[in-house]
Amino acid sequence: MTLILFNKPYDVLSQFTDRGAPATRTTLSDFIAVPGVYPAGRLDRDSEGLLLLTDDGRLQARIADPKFKLPKTYWVQVEGVPDDAALAALRDGVMLKDGPTRPAQVERIDPPALWPRTPPIRVRASIPDSWIALTIREGRNRQVRRMTAAVAHPTLRLVRWRVGEWTLDGIDSGAWVAA
Repeated sequence: MTLILFNKPYDVLSQFTDRGAPATRTTLSDFIAVPGVYPAGRLDRDSEGLLLLTDDGRLQARIADPKFKLPKTYWVQVEGVPDDAALAALRDGVMLKDGPTRPAQVERIDPPALWPRTPPIRVRASIPDSWIALTIREGRNRQVRRMTAAVAHPTLRLVRWRVGEWTLDGIDSGAWVAA
């Protein structure tokens, strides 16, 4: 069994080929040349961080399928500074267009020591930004971004730091390690 922990950079598709036309976007094949592995779950093109790839279908299902409720922790740079009420709403679960989210774990964190993002996030001098660590046990489309927007703190930068027991610790952006 092969398991790869990949630190997916911003603007990289979570697939090995680009089905768009013209096929000029960066994909996993630009970083990983290991045959027979496939992503266990996805990260949006504008999200960064931990993406697990494996050749084991059962492990892939355990990681990606929401019924297993594997915790996923994101470090999220948001616009503004969430107050206690906003954090409580995230902890309780927020209402999205496709229904309520499950309760999340959330806390304010100091800005993490991360690699620079290319391109950098937009900075607005009149609006501060801050960081939260958010752990969810489901994986709807763009869920973290929609959750922070629902509490009036849009996401500026999103880095998945942990999936279950696996973490990005020590893996540079664009690099991968075999677990």
